[in-house]
Amino acid sequence: MKEYKTIEIVTENNVKTVWLNRPEIHNAFNEEMIGELKEFFEESVNDSDTRLIMLRGRGKSFCAGADINWMKSVVDYSFEKNYQEGLQLSKCLHAIYSCPIPTIAVVHGAAIGGANGLLAACDFAYATDETTFALSEVKIGIVPACISPYILKRVGEYKAREIMLTGKRFKGKEAEKYNLINGSFSESELETEIENVINLIFTSGPKAVRKCKELINHVSNDIDLNEAIEYTAKVIAEVRKSDEGQEGMNAFLQKRKPNWINE
Repeated sequence: MKEYKTIEIVTENNVKTVWLNRPEIHNAFNEEMIGELKEFFEESVNDSDTRLIMLRGRGKSFCAGADINWMKSVVDYSFEKNYQEGLQLSKCLHAIYSCPIPTIAVVHGAAIGGANGLLAACDFAYATDETTFALSEVKIGIVPACISPYILKRVGEYKAREIMLTGKRFKGKEAEKYNLINGSFSESELETEIENVINLIFTSGPKAVRKCKELINHVSNDIDLNEAIEYTAKVIAEVRKSDEGQEGMNAFLQKRKPNWINE
């Protein structure tokens, strides 16, 4: 497996954990980290063995947003240089969002600025109650531009207005209220909840889960309701006739476990 400089990949039992690995600066991201995350998630398209990807942060925080040293250089960038770096971040977030493998962000400590785009682009996001969240870009005279599509998808327009226009700080339970995350838990409860989600995914048909992600992405982003009529009918017909679909339906009718459950 490729070695990265700013992230670490750990594989265990068909689960890959992507660790943001700059703990000395609370995993603040720079151009290099964005590029490495983009590369990893783009390459996951060809990964047929992994059932789940987790995104986590080493040390005291999930991610403190942009690296201050990187920001110092950004101040002097030309429009074109700023555009190219913004485009890289947009492509990184889209690679996470469109990843064919289910993704879970596990958040602790702090998720500041662009860090919220990383977690919002994942399928699931869970945090500790004491995690501090903030979309604080407006506080320094900029805007959460590249992350906005994923924040808006998660929280909706008017909740997004509240947290993006004010730049307010809030904790895990409030982040759950905004729907920025799926749930907020004590530190001891968080790992149990993550295990529960993993178990639910692992007892589902592996190909069906990936097909379901593809279905959600396509219906949500690419077609209108009229187009969905024919598209969804074709999807269910294909899946029912697939080997996994046949096995799953027969297992249900015969009151046995399907062959992807090894218990």
